[in-house]
Amino acid sequence: MTATQDSPQVRSVPKPVFTDAEAGAKVFPDSTERHFNYYTPQKRKQSHYEDVTVEVQPDPRHYLSQGWLYGFADGRGGYPLDWTVLKAWGSDRPEPARGPGTGGKGYDWPATGWHEFRDPNEEWEMTLYRYNSNVVRQVTQNVEAARQSKAFEQWNRNWIRFIEHHVGAWMHVDHGLGLYLFANANRRAPTNMHNNAISVNSMHRIRAAQDLALYNLTLSEELPDFDGSAHLETWNSDPAWQGVRDLAEQLTGIDDWCEAIFAANVVFEPLVGELFRSQLVQQASPGNGDFVTPTVVGAAEYDFAERDLRYTRAMFELLTADKEFADHNKAILQDWLSDWTTRAIEAARTMQPLWSQPDSKPPRFEDGLDRAKSRFSGIVIGLGLEEPKELAQ
Repeated sequence: MTATQDSPQVRSVPKPVFTDAEAGAKVFPDSTERHFNYYTPQKRKQSHYEDVTVEVQPDPRHYLSQGWLYGFADGRGGYPLDWTVLKAWGSDRPEPARGPGTGGKGYDWPATGWHEFRDPNEEWEMTLYRYNSNVVRQVTQNVEAARQSKAFEQWNRNWIRFIEHHVGAWMHVDHGLGLYLFANANRRAPTNMHNNAISVNSMHRIRAAQDLALYNLTLSEELPDFDGSAHLETWNSDPAWQGVRDLAEQLTGIDDWCEAIFAANVVFEPLVGELFRSQLVQQASPGNGDFVTPTVVGAAEYDFAERDLRYTRAMFELLTADKEFADHNKAILQDWLSDWTTRAIEAARTMQPLWSQPDSKPPRFEDGLDRAKSRFSGIVIGLGLEEPKELAQ
């Protein structure tokens, strides 16, 4: 009898060897800290927003000393700073040559100016979900209360036509800018702090478009003669909307991510968006017996006025006061102001016929436009820029 026949086969199983090299194994003074200390907080104490946002995106301009871990087909890596012509302190420092043994060479090229930005809204994933869910809940409750009380049946025929054609048409603006301008700019911005703020802005616009689309469906169910598809023909063919449509499409074609945010939030929204929402829809609705539409439109108005404009101001104030490139940035921003103000005023004036359509008229178009211009001037001057002469159009 052989050993092979009688003895069970003995297998060699590798024994685990712990080297203390695994993640979390090393113990050091800050091992139990729940906050990070690799960045300088904006205030005396770091916030939860900063812990989950600041420099979460790896960046060779600060800590990724071996260079970008990924890149594009043309050889560029990560988030190139030349995706905008605006500059922040440190942008022009030569990118260090990297190779074996270069170690922490990346620290010689910080481009710190971009990393100074903090969103005053302190937006991150959790805040986005909470805020949008609260807005949707409130809008849904308002519309449902109006439906149960038969409030829509009190509208006259002329106001129904105004809502189905013109309020419905604005969802195309929100959807287009949210999906093709802000979502695109989010990918091109150079830091995670910018990315978060801009992506939240994108979601605000997409949610606002959804609010109007769902409102349109509700009215189609509640009002037998409501044409839920009328907004398509209005957006495509109504002369009063072609200026806004053309401008919105031009905005989505901007390649420079800073110019896109600036043109949309500093120029388009005050001169066209707020003009339509605040000076027309919200002014005309009560006189025509409609107390529901202002709550739907007002949610989008609050998105911009109290949240999206706040981060936009903070972002561009840093660039116009940059310790190295303030003059460079101001000169470019003034050119953008001249260009986009002309287009926005032209688009706004094509909408003038809408002011005469409701039975109960809102304040005069020129008065509303003057208020929009005044609001725009305050934003521009607050950024340290000059009011463009094109505003007189």
